[in-house]
Amino acid sequence: MNTNYYEFTYIINPVLDEDKFSAVVDKVNDLIKKNGGKVDEVDEWGLRQFAYEIDKKRSGFYVNMYFTAPVDAIAKIERILRIDDDVLRFLTLKYDAKMLRHRELQKKNAVPNVFGVEEEEEVEAVEED
Repeated sequence: MNTNYYEFTYIINPVLDEDKFSAVVDKVNDLIKKNGGKVDEVDEWGLRQFAYEIDKKRSGFYVNMYFTAPVDAIAKIERILRIDDDVLRFLTLKYDAKMLRHRELQKKNAVPNVFGVEEEEEVEAVEED
């Protein structure tokens, strides 16, 4: 069975208790595992303000995660989350080869700083004027 690497970000309803946030995160993790996926990393960003209201709410609890899963599992996971009242929004990104290489560099903390040289040159130019 063909599996892909995914980045998945979702927003949990902010009116829930702290315990409910972790329960929803566990539910999403179990949902991925039950559909043949393997969770790589879960990063809880916490409560953040929205740029605009979503379902009459001004903030939400953000969670970002990385996982591998079969191709057909994504449709099942998204369908279940679409009808879940605790999850306001979600976004699934399928990684291609270039994104996977970048992710591996992130894990090793070896991402090259390609913009650092330009920023230093700009600062020196401004100081000379």
